[in-house]
Amino acid sequence: MTIDAFIDALPKVELHVHLIGSASVPTVLELARRHPDGGVPTDEEELRAFYRFTDFPHFARIYQAVNALVREPEDVATLVLGLAADLAGQNGRYVELTVTPYAHHVVGMPMREVTEALDLAARRSREEHGVRMAYVFDIPGEYGVEGTRVTLDHALQEPPQALVGFGLAGIEQERPKYRDIFADAFRAATAAGLRSLPHAGEMTGPETIWEALDLLGAERIGHGTSCMHDPRLVAHLRETRIPLEVCPTSNVCTGQVARVEEHPLPRMIEAGLFVTLNSDDPPMFATTLSREYRVAADHLGLDRATLTTLARNAVEASSMDPEGKREIHAEIDALAAQSSGTTL
Repeated sequence: MTIDAFIDALPKVELHVHLIGSASVPTVLELARRHPDGGVPTDEEELRAFYRFTDFPHFARIYQAVNALVREPEDVATLVLGLAADLAGQNGRYVELTVTPYAHHVVGMPMREVTEALDLAARRSREEHGVRMAYVFDIPGEYGVEGTRVTLDHALQEPPQALVGFGLAGIEQERPKYRDIFADAFRAATAAGLRSLPHAGEMTGPETIWEALDLLGAERIGHGTSCMHDPRLVAHLRETRIPLEVCPTSNVCTGQVARVEEHPLPRMIEAGLFVTLNSDDPPMFATTLSREYRVAADHLGLDRATLTTLARNAVEASSMDPEGKREIHAEIDALAAQSSGTTL
């Protein structure tokens, strides 16, 4: 079995992917043509050029422009089902999809209607594509008090049935002035049974990861790549087995890493950290979850056994029930046994 065939067959779990960022080019074109006042190109070639980012703030502006095209609950369901279909084609079994309620609030969608769309899409994702769908509600950090209030209210008052986590994303440099507000919100969310799953250490240093751990009670870290600049933090993450959701192509596309060959993923693995592979905003970054495994193999030198470990890590770090985890672990083990003795 070739490495490409192995990666294609590998059962996969996606822990770090955003609803808006999961929108395929055809889906965005459909929305852009439906809402031509949104300023997003309605020509495919122009849209692909639109997705060539210069830095993270530029990416954030493009992301917001695409987000503004999602104006009706059916648009939300369409995006979820599109992701489920994409993952099913990659042997995806389970996904924790990050949804930003504030983005739907500002265009006037009622909480109840958004939740109904998410519930419907989760059911159809499993029935039609065999993909189990879970949700993480995230605060868009740069929107401070209002973004936090709307996200927490939706999570506590009108949660979708598959809501498992509470997150924090956006431009990390904006966080310090809202530190206490975020901490209060995470305390309320975790008291209600949600897992603390913030982004941290993507575009800032290790101090943001420490804050996520100490103030937000993080159980998993989105990105976390800057941890490698702090040996004490590396030791802490290794000892506590806090999972890190690593997204190599995303980091290159947003300018956090100059070249994929320079990505710290191999060093993170060598340091004994608990890491998983993820796609973040796949169509925007011209990637897929399967492609992230290929990048890890072709550009970062990870062998088949290490890729298998990354797949197992994602299962273990997920919010799935124990039976669901056992089922996917068994699939991964069967593939590993089948491919043993083959070469790259």
